[in-house]
Amino acid sequence: MRRLNHVILLAAAVFAVVLWQRHTSGPAGTVNPATTAPTSQGTSAVVPDFLPAQAHATLDAVARGGPFEHSQDGVVFGNYEGLLPKQPRGYYHEYTVETPGARTRGTRRIITGGTPPVAWYYTDDHYRSFRRFEMNR
Repeated sequence: MRRLNHVILLAAAVFAVVLWQRHTSGPAGTVNPATTAPTSQGTSAVVPDFLPAQAHATLDAVARGGPFEHSQDGVVFGNYEGLLPKQPRGYYHEYTVETPGARTRGTRRIITGGTPPVAWYYTDDHYRSFRRFEMNR
């Protein structure tokens, strides 16, 4: 009976940690606190505070349709990890978010869904996790 109590206590602790992580990272589809960034039309777009400052330049380039610094920007993102909602091939596209000091493209990307984009995701760990955000123009 004592061992069962330990197992129940451990399960409750794991459950609490999972809930806390979801709470602090913001589940997919939530709108996080935001700042504004200029758009190609001269208006401001509301972007979440969790995006790094360099993401503003990427979002502006996406809004303009380029040009992009990296040849891989704008290519189809395959969603091979299966972490984003299932969509037909060609729905998602990826764009580099510059990483200061990195000698390569780094691990930060914005993934858009749809043409024109209607879904927006950010990853800072090279597709291991994503945070959805909204672009309110």
